[in-house]
Amino acid sequence: MTTRSLFASRFYEGELGDAALLAELEGAAIDLSREDRAGRDWCRANGYPGYTSYASLNDLPARNPVFDDLRRALDRHVRRFAEEAYLDLQGRRPKLDSLWVNVMKGAGGQHSGHIHPHSIISGTVYIAVPEGSAGLKLEDPRLPMMMAAPLRREDAPEDARTFVYAAPQAGSVFLWESWLRHEVPAGRAREQRISISFNYR
Repeated sequence: MTTRSLFASRFYEGELGDAALLAELEGAAIDLSREDRAGRDWCRANGYPGYTSYASLNDLPARNPVFDDLRRALDRHVRRFAEEAYLDLQGRRPKLDSLWVNVMKGAGGQHSGHIHPHSIISGTVYIAVPEGSAGLKLEDPRLPMMMAAPLRREDAPEDARTFVYAAPQAGSVFLWESWLRHEVPAGRAREQRISISFNYR
């Protein structure tokens, strides 16, 4: 008798590995959070806890060379993940579709559960992760179909859990397929948590 694990959801954890680029990105993110009036207005109108350029700026790699340097670094990670996820891209390479900055309030800042439509790979690179920051909460994509299924026991291995929490550090690169639902729970940090999220098509 054997029991197998089927239908695995791949999740990639890498490192940016460039302290100078990380420092430049932090400065650029802070500058945007101060200068992007349209983005700040959108955050206020939509109750976003901090600042995001998601709804205001869609040309960051063309606007500032540091974001294009990041794109080149992310391209390598995304190609590796696509290979490890066995995606049949028919000889094509994933291409960056969108990239946005998040400067989230440390205490209470959160982002509710969501997916990223119209892309194949999504991810986040973490720029500043102060103590007390929340990690990334990933949801089993089968959850809506579990109906009367009991909760999982506390000793369940990671691949059997309903939710998995990934704890980033400054420089962490997390990647997942864009259909995988995820969220950022409320944090307790005293300082801002800075990240850059992105989609590839």
